[in-house]
Amino acid sequence: MAGLLIANELIRDLPTVFRKPVELPVGPVSPGDQRREYRTDRPNPGLLTVDEPSDIPLPDEFSDRLNFSQLSVDGIGEVVLLSGGIEVGDAERFKNYLDTLSTVPQVVALHSPGGIVAEAKEIGRLIRERDLQTGVFSNAFCLSSCPYILAAGTERTVSLRSVVGLHQHYCEQSKLLPVVFAVEDIQVSQGETMEYLIEMGVDPSLMVYSLRTPPEEIYALVEEELIATRIATQIIK
Repeated sequence: MAGLLIANELIRDLPTVFRKPVELPVGPVSPGDQRREYRTDRPNPGLLTVDEPSDIPLPDEFSDRLNFSQLSVDGIGEVVLLSGGIEVGDAERFKNYLDTLSTVPQVVALHSPGGIVAEAKEIGRLIRERDLQTGVFSNAFCLSSCPYILAAGTERTVSLRSVVGLHQHYCEQSKLLPVVFAVEDIQVSQGETMEYLIEMGVDPSLMVYSLRTPPEEIYALVEEELIATRIATQIIK
């Protein structure tokens, strides 16, 4: 049994050992040039096509888990800003936060490097249940699992001075289970995510960009892709 477990680990790790490092470009993205390094510690301003002031106040660094704040923004109105990583328990924390508000703003603004996919979808279902809109405004980042929260808005606004990006889901795999079971779990998770997107009215073809991009990279969607997949229902310049 010990020998089988060791062999299983070696087989799983071999592809990463021999994988040739990829030199990623830097600077703003453009069609056909959309893969960049994935950062969870801070936004990467080099990804933005225009360096202008943000529509809403944004932190310089991402917190380890979601922070919630209510803001009044010129030209947008009242919003709830979700900023930071998405961790276990954040959906319940978000629900409790909304319950403390006397009046819940109709727009949920997003600025997150992503995190736990299941938690993001739970937050998304809460947003849809309450008929709220979502938005990624200028200088904001919505990466990894964050677009699944964006997908839940009854209206989904994305600024072309923001970044919405996807990559393969990272799954913590048990070292005691054979690879075949891990692969099965991953496929089930991907199928559930596609069902979720369909439920939210987003084209499941969005997953193509996720599945083709390794976890250490991020694929930034351009305007045509945001519109074609319906992850955005409104584009603002």
